[in-house]
Amino acid sequence: MRSIFHSAVLISSLLFAGCAGITRNEAVPEYLTTQAVVPGMEGVRYRLGIDTEALQKDAIASFWREMEHLKARGHKGPLPPVHFLVISGGGDQGAFGAGLLNGWTIAGNRPRFKLVTGVSTGALIAPFAFLGPKYDSRLRKLYTSISSEDIIKERWFLAALTSDAMADTSPLWQLLEKEIDETLLKAIAAEHEKGRILLIATVDLDARHSVIWNMTKIAASGDPKALDLFRSVLIASASIPGAFPPVMIDVEAGGRSYQEMHVDGGTMSQLFIYPPRLHTKEISDKEHVKRERYAYIIRNAKLGPKWASVERQTMSIAERAISSLIQTQGIGDLYRVYLITQRDGVDYNLGYVPDSFDYPHREEFDTEYMKALFQTGYEMAVEGYPWSKTPPGF
Repeated sequence: MRSIFHSAVLISSLLFAGCAGITRNEAVPEYLTTQAVVPGMEGVRYRLGIDTEALQKDAIASFWREMEHLKARGHKGPLPPVHFLVISGGGDQGAFGAGLLNGWTIAGNRPRFKLVTGVSTGALIAPFAFLGPKYDSRLRKLYTSISSEDIIKERWFLAALTSDAMADTSPLWQLLEKEIDETLLKAIAAEHEKGRILLIATVDLDARHSVIWNMTKIAASGDPKALDLFRSVLIASASIPGAFPPVMIDVEAGGRSYQEMHVDGGTMSQLFIYPPRLHTKEISDKEHVKRERYAYIIRNAKLGPKWASVERQTMSIAERAISSLIQTQGIGDLYRVYLITQRDGVDYNLGYVPDSFDYPHREEFDTEYMKALFQTGYEMAVEGYPWSKTPPGF
């Protein structure tokens, strides 16, 4: 995200140090970080690069659930193709992805996705995209009718310095309490039984680990705390450090209770398909599984550089530098996903905000801007989206 969010990161680093912050429960000690679990819902998440074996085991289990579902429906012959959907971060530019999905439904060739992954604003889109076209109206509403007041409540400057962020996200919590309810959770749990997977990324800021949450597994857990955890993960994935408060998640490790601090998944990656160590083709060959695979990546941002005259002032220079880091990180993520798909024989399809889109952007979560961007994605999809087969500049 831009403006207030970039500024908040710099302000945090320069001014928050030395101020008395709000207290928190004890962080998980370093030597126990890989052992920490959510009480009652063990095995619902994976630390990137550490829990590959657990993720592989769950992926194989999802395949056998899918086979049982297909068998129950009387399916015979070759296995149907697999479709992956990757939705990136991008703040209010998530309106592009929401519009694209709505238009894709109208085009009549939107597939049913075996796997959906989301980061930041992509995490907020992902549950609705996962459940399919009947939830398109919710996506349209979320990205064409809200404003900044529906997401954040700005804090008084001095209060922000002694707190954990420049803004309060209680409006976002209230919004998700309405949109992410027990009915939606049960619908996602039902898809878990069909072998489908919804993954959301956050960052454990204490351990500096990317954490991938198996949201379908959370929904299907039956735990009374599942809905609260589901919402918490979505908000954590969209909580820009310094701008939005982190989400504190209670865990257990070594027989004791601790608390992890989770923030925006975009802190470490703007998007992901699955961990590089998960060799899908190798696993499929071992299990004698042959099927076509397609990946659709929605980057909720422009890919080309955006020129700007930078004022010779600290905040202006820092904000420009941080936005440049985010943009180049996102492009690097597109290359990483491309290499994974090429290694595993997955067809690569990339969609992104066109450089031609130039509607005025007055503030974050500008309703009129989001409406225009939603319409752009919608119209491009209805006309037959021109998916790119390689990352930019390849």
